[in-house]
Amino acid sequence: MKRAFLLLGVAIAASGCALGPDFRRPAVDDSIPLTDRPIVRQTSSAPVPGGASQRFADDASLTAQWWKVFGSEALNELIDAGLENNADLQAADAALRAANELALAQRGAFFPSVSASYEPSRQKTAPLLASALQSNEQLYSLHTAQVSVGYTADVFGGTRRLVESTDAQAEVQRFQREAARLTLTSNIAAAAIQEASLRAQIEATRDIVKSARRLSDLTRKQHDAGQVSGAEVAAQDAALAQAEAALPPLQKQLDLQRDLLAVLVGRFPGQGFQQKFDLAALVLPGELPVSLPSSLVEHRPDIRAAEAQLHSASAQVGVAIANRFPQVTISASTGSAALEFSQLFASGTTFWAIAGNIAQPIFDGGTLLHRQRAAEAQLDQAGAQYKSTVLVAFQNVADVLHSIESDAQALEAASRAERAAARSLEIAERQWRAGASGFLGVLIAQEFHEQAAIALVQARAARYTDTAALFQALGGGWWK
Repeated sequence: MKRAFLLLGVAIAASGCALGPDFRRPAVDDSIPLTDRPIVRQTSSAPVPGGASQRFADDASLTAQWWKVFGSEALNELIDAGLENNADLQAADAALRAANELALAQRGAFFPSVSASYEPSRQKTAPLLASALQSNEQLYSLHTAQVSVGYTADVFGGTRRLVESTDAQAEVQRFQREAARLTLTSNIAAAAIQEASLRAQIEATRDIVKSARRLSDLTRKQHDAGQVSGAEVAAQDAALAQAEAALPPLQKQLDLQRDLLAVLVGRFPGQGFQQKFDLAALVLPGELPVSLPSSLVEHRPDIRAAEAQLHSASAQVGVAIANRFPQVTISASTGSAALEFSQLFASGTTFWAIAGNIAQPIFDGGTLLHRQRAAEAQLDQAGAQYKSTVLVAFQNVADVLHSIESDAQALEAASRAERAAARSLEIAERQWRAGASGFLGVLIAQEFHEQAAIALVQARAARYTDTAALFQALGGGWWK
């Protein structure tokens, strides 16, 4: 047995090199610009709620709880509930635990396997054959107790590469879990902002309906007094009906948005939730973060998951190469065999065996060669997917930066348009009442004001939505 353990130690010591490529993290050039033109460091502003100017700062904080920048306790509560109860996030947690356990299980290949066995049997030797016993008994019992030790020496690093691959797969799951968390929090924030936008649009539409009803009542009174024709009454009634018809679709969208939020936080739609969202209750953060390319690659969970997948594919090439080299195994066993259980391990009942094996594939129809080539092709595939993920991430950031700049300009223009449309409607009504113009001018001004009021609400909401999208595009601060 001493020789067995000596050989085992020699085999372990021989496990030195690891075939295949050593993974190196892809480098990113910080000189690559995020956008095709210099970033506007400060956006324009508008004299409406949510119209404050925003400034881009390289040193602005980016925390894991990035949604708190909106200053909404209702949003904070809903996201906390989602992080605790969302089924997709719970599935990602379970997948991560499974991947970690599989990685730990694979590490067992580094150690010798030891097993113990006890085998009692009752045997009868055929009369034509000689008995195996000195007593020449044909019928006897045999008790065998044995300890076996086996070890496969990782001479060419196949086991180490396989462990490296499973560790990388656990990293893939880790970052996919972070991506699921970021997606969940971003979806809840976006859905809450959309709910606030719909509530504001419903409120604006109700104001429009109220104004249209007032004009309808006024035209009817003037018609009764013989001052306007029936055609003008019918035209205003049609304008009122059109304004009222805009309310049910908006209410439907609001109901659907509430259903979506309920599911995101792990509830059935029928259970609902207490929180409600209003654009006026949201704070537009005045300072926004901007990351260097290397920081973006470091912190985007989807990029890190693609990098870990690339690492796993690189290690699998080493596994495939090592499988083409000799496989060295050593086994040893010792035990005792006796006719009576009480005689086990007595003098003269022990046995032992030591065996070594070196197996070199000689001909397998090209199986191992093609598996190696397949692993190398999968490494190329993982490299291309990593590059694609990085490019899409940079596109996300560039799109959001452009959007935030445009959102501020659009809100400023929408604010001017709404004020101008409200003033135009006021003037058109005044001229119509004074008999200086026909009712058609009022209808046109009324329609323009309706469109401008809704567009203003949508422009306000877009600033919050794209601000949340920026935090998501930058990785959400999960590492802090």
